[in-house]
Amino acid sequence: MDDWRPGASKDTLLKRALLLSEIRHFFSQRSVLEVDVPILGHSTVTDRNIESILVDVAGSSGFLQTSPEFFMKRLLANGSGDIYSLGKSFRQDEIGEKHNPEFCLLEWYRCGWDEHQLMAEVVELVEILSAINQSSPISTSKMTYSECVSNVLGFDPHQMSLEKLRDFAANIGSKDWLKETRENCLDLIFSVAVEPKLPAGLVLVYDYPACQAALSQIDRNSKGHSISRRFEVFYNKIEIGNGYFELLDAVDQNGRFDMDIESRLRDGKPFVGKDKKFIDAVEAGLPPCAGIAIGVDRLLMGMLGSASIDEVMSFSWPRT
Repeated sequence: MDDWRPGASKDTLLKRALLLSEIRHFFSQRSVLEVDVPILGHSTVTDRNIESILVDVAGSSGFLQTSPEFFMKRLLANGSGDIYSLGKSFRQDEIGEKHNPEFCLLEWYRCGWDEHQLMAEVVELVEILSAINQSSPISTSKMTYSECVSNVLGFDPHQMSLEKLRDFAANIGSKDWLKETRENCLDLIFSVAVEPKLPAGLVLVYDYPACQAALSQIDRNSKGHSISRRFEVFYNKIEIGNGYFELLDAVDQNGRFDMDIESRLRDGKPFVGKDKKFIDAVEAGLPPCAGIAIGVDRLLMGMLGSASIDEVMSFSWPRT
């Protein structure tokens, strides 16, 4: 049997190594500090859509980190300035063509920037990295969430009633969606009906509905609709990144964690407590900043036209 062999070819491994090297060179040129934060911690995220891997550490429980975000924000609150992390993160129950429980994540934060300044830097970085595998420049598109959905489905998601969103979600999913939240219906509609019809190349979608704010600030758009100041990045129709104009209000942060915990309990998911040290850091004063996490494996998939994440990793989970 050949299941001992790696999933990635030697040529792909060489391109992966060059990709990592170019990322570090990019940030070194811009005086952004690389930080090495723990991948194992006492606390984890409360997000209802993310499950952490629980591990036993000397008789007590710990978690493999789903991203370096909380540790990095503690550094920011302590005056680190602009920082980035390039390393492994972990998520439970994520195995498939675009998912592996262990994956490589690039995350960085720019102090004093908003999401639009960060989007411009994302474009700059991806254009440089894309040159590793192609000679011609990639096409880049930037649009609001409303424009993106309207162009494909013909309706404004900010104005659509919850009842109609549930009906639409049920038509592409199942009758179970007739009881779902606005946030979950929008997630399904976008991933199933919109993402496959995005243009090729690099696409940045911003001004998501407020119900999908996560850890971003909330504002109003030109039409008066409540929006979250976050954006997502797609490369050749593969979602590769999620960026925020970061939430700074500790009270608001605490309240969102409470809502996460309530949602998890309502859905019958394991209880996850708040990361108190992270909240303390936000209370101490997180500087105004914008941040983004980009999945390096998925970025490489988009660059190479790979059908599976297994093709860009030395050993994905099934091969270990």
